[in-house]
Amino acid sequence: MSLISNITGMSRSLRVLARLLSYPNATLRADLADMRAAIQSEQAVTRSRQAELFTLMDNIAQGDTLQIEADYVELFDRGHATSLHLFEHVHGDSRDRGPAMIDLTQTYEKAGLFLAEGELPDYLPVVLEYASTQPPQEARAFLGEMAHILNAIFSALQQRNTPYATVLGTLIELSGEKAQAVKVAADESLDAAWEEPVVFDGCSVKGQGKPDQPQPIHFVKTDAATARTSAAANATAGAPL
Repeated sequence: MSLISNITGMSRSLRVLARLLSYPNATLRADLADMRAAIQSEQAVTRSRQAELFTLMDNIAQGDTLQIEADYVELFDRGHATSLHLFEHVHGDSRDRGPAMIDLTQTYEKAGLFLAEGELPDYLPVVLEYASTQPPQEARAFLGEMAHILNAIFSALQQRNTPYATVLGTLIELSGEKAQAVKVAADESLDAAWEEPVVFDGCSVKGQGKPDQPQPIHFVKTDAATARTSAAANATAGAPL
């Protein structure tokens, strides 16, 4: 996203949170020191949340690179409850998601922000980048409107005992709301979600044997077959021996 704005109030903190929720590649790891300094200098985040965020940064900086990246994909890309695409939590795959995407994109464009190719407007890091360009009061109100979604993601992350939960907790508190656990529906397993439908669902298996055993075959005469059999029998009965 192309950003055109002065950074004031909690803007730097919002940008740091956006970066922390992005894929932990080499570029992000190289910026961690500057991100830590931005949080410390702005002082928009409570000290307790700062400590938690710095622990997450240390984990990303010091952990095994491949494992950190794999854990991120498993956490955010392989489940509905922790998805960072906000409209997925509201609209799912319904037709309402398209118009909502268009409306949000137009909101960005009115502020002079334009999505890069492949970016989706409801992706939380993109949402936070937009919020970082707004005055603190407007940014807080904008984020407050989605606090119920953020709390749901926060709760799902807490259930997974991941330090990424503190990013959502911090964000909710910056919006002026309270980070609190809410009931989260169990995620459908990825294998179940992608399972092919049963081809002959509804067909009876009555009378079938067990797997790897011969299957009995039953011939059932139709009305036409019965009539032909009867006619043949009558003809045979009348024929000379």
